[in-house]
Amino acid sequence: QVHLKESEGGLVQAGGSLNLWCSASGSIFSINEWGWYRQAPGKQRELVATASGDGTITYTDSVKGRFTIWRGNAENTVYLQMNSLKPEDTAVYYCKADVLFSAVSGDGYEYWGQGIQVTVSS
Repeated sequence: QVHLKESEGGLVQAGGSLNLWCSASGSIFSINEWGWYRQAPGKQRELVATASGDGTITYTDSVKGRFTIWRGNAENTVYLQMNSLKPEDTAVYYCKADVLFSAVSGDGYEYWGQGIQVTVSS
């Protein structure tokens, strides 16, 4: 059993910043990849950023240079620093963890957070 706990979201003005975090607990050997996704009203969920265990980082084009994803050193936590926020960043943000239960069996599963509402006012 794995549980993801997410930070609170918030309402910020355009140009402002917000930091999100997501922490995993439970039967975890390692987290192969963390991902942040978002879903705006009336739109499909989209990938925002990923951070793999091998150090690979990816961002969707619309957030490059404004958002930064990183993994906590010791704890099973991922962060998303969002700067220069725009109204179009308004969405529910979700973290996703690709969890590996055992290095021997290779068994794993994807877990999703419950979602964080981020609203950017113009």
